Parts: sequence; structure tokens; C-alpha cells
Amino acid sequence: MTSSPVEPARQSAQAASQLLADAIAQVQRVIVGQEHMVEQLMVSLLAKGHCLLEGVPGTAKTLAVRSFATVVGGEFARIQFTPDLVPSDIVGTRIYSASKEAFDIQLGPVFVNFVLADEINRAPAKVQSAMLEIMAEKQVSIGGHTYPAKDPFIVIATQNPIESEGVYPLPEAQRDRFLLKVDVDYPRGNEEFEILRRMSIKAPQPSPVLNPELVIQLQNRAAQVFVHNLVAEYIVRLVLATRNPADFGMPDLANVISIGCSSRATLGLVAAARALALIHGRDYVLPTDVQAVAKNVMAHRIVLSFDAVADNVAASQVVDRIIAMVPPPTPVWNQQQGAPTSPRS
Repeated sequence: MTSSPVEPARQSAQAASQLLADAIAQVQRVIVGQEHMVEQLMVSLLAKGHCLLEGVPGTAKTLAVRSFATVVGGEFARIQFTPDLVPSDIVGTRIYSASKEAFDIQLGPVFVNFVLADEINRAPAKVQSAMLEIMAEKQVSIGGHTYPAKDPFIVIATQNPIESEGVYPLPEAQRDRFLLKVDVDYPRGNEEFEILRRMSIKAPQPSPVLNPELVIQLQNRAAQVFVHNLVAEYIVRLVLATRNPADFGMPDLANVISIGCSSRATLGLVAAARALALIHGRDYVLPTDVQAVAKNVMAHRIVLSFDAVADNVAASQVVDRIIAMVPPPTPVWNQQQGAPTSPRS
């Protein structure tokens, strides 16, 4: 008798990790390289967060999201953001029905499991702000009524660098709604050759691995990953270092950082670290998990000063400096159980 597809998520972290590895492998059948981007998409899904992909056109951002949605299953919608888009095109609107002599609600394309907001920074701020309620509260208010989003629900947005023509930089309030922001680079030379070989004849197609019910099981499994108090304190110190860098031995960053990370960064670091630990087959979080997701969780939430921007200082460089200066706790390993039992700072 074969086992139910939901059972691996309930059995152990290793079984869930194998299932997630199979899903990632299916995406990698289509996407050459970009392993970090694909892994971070899975981290966002497990952590119940949204992901922002930034890179120049032609780096497979949209293709990666489409392939990821196919592998994960559920309903998928792609919204092409343009300068003439209006908020009702996204969330829906009221339409008058002459036969009923009343207004009907026409729900927008965001009422699916996976929303691809393609080139989100090509639409004005009014349109971008239409996504805030559903991203933060997973609901939309239309005509005095509230409509919940589907479960699971995730927004994956792509954007071109703000130096490109015809784009509108995302406001800080909306950037803060994204759990992760991933920078997508050009493929390396050997990867470019593999893209030519694999995609020039007949592009491979991914196969579904997960489904919405199984995704919810995996999300609940990720939420149960153990976080030691000292690892939690380490996360808090990383966030506090962006607000008061002088207290952590980095007085020179006081003139670089204008606004530090919000409390969403603290919660995001915990959720993303738990998801990454589950992907790696562990039911506990290590400081290295926190460091691996810190740049993608924190960098887009830091507002740099005008002098820092003029000096071409990147927020990711600031996060790297903070990770290097804030000491992590050191795990004390239990040889019998193979897991950290009492980490010390």
C-alpha cells in the first residue's frame, strides 16, 4: 500500500527535506543555475512570506516563478504591472448589474494561491499600494465587505533595477511587506552554455510535486522547528545593530544608516531561518541559518543616508558588516543526539 503524499511532512524533518529537495530539483530542470534564487523562493513559501526578485531583464525571474508555481501546485496568476494599471485591475471592483439593480463584486486576479507581480516597479505608487492589504493581512476590502485570500497565499514580485528607464522605486512601506528580496545576477559562463544547450531546442517542463494541502502541512512543520533562546537573542542583536550600530562597536555606521530594520525583520529572520533549517533536513535552527538569510531579509528594510547613497554604499554591504561584528552563539553539541543542546554566547 502506498503512503499518502501528506505523510512525509508529518514524519520527520528528513522526509520533509527530501520532498522539498524533489520540488527544488524539478524547478532546476528548467532554470539553469540560480540555485540561491530557487532556494529562497522555497524559503518564502515555507515561511508564509512574500519574495521580491530584482535583476536586469532576461535573467529568468519570470520563468523561475512560473516553474515554481507549477511544481508547488495550486492556482496561479500573473499580473503585468504597467504605468496605466489601476488598483481595481488587481484587487477587483464593484460592477452594477442592471437586472439585479444592485452592485456585484468582481474579484481581481490576486485571489489565487500564487501571484506573480511582474515588473512591479513599473506601476505608480497608487497601484503598488493596492497590494499592501492583501500582502500584510491576506484579505481585500471592496465595497464595505472583506474577502479573504486563498490558503496558502504568496506574492512573488519581480522588478528591474531602479536605474532602468520608466520605473518607480517601491516605497519603504511596501518593501517592508516582502519577507525576502533576492538579487538575481547574470549566469556564469558554463551556465550560459547550458542555457543554450537546454533551451534552444525544446525547453524542459517541470512536473508537479506538491499541492496546497501538502504546502500547508510543510508550513506548519517549518513553524515547529526549534529556535534556542540564544539564537533568538542573536537575531534580536542583529536587528538592534541596524538601529544603534554604535552600541555594537560600529559607530561609523551611524552616519550610514538613516532608518534601521523594523520588527518585521526580527520575525522574518526567525521564520526564514526555520524554513531554511527544514530544507536542510533539521528540526532546529543554527546561527548559520540566520546568517544565510540575513542579507535577503534585512538589506531591503534598511534606509541609507544621503551621504551613503552618494558614496555608492549598498545595504547588503552594511548587513555583511553587521554579521561580521555581532558575535553568534556557539552550539555545544550532544554527540548522542547529534543536535545542539545548550548553545552559549
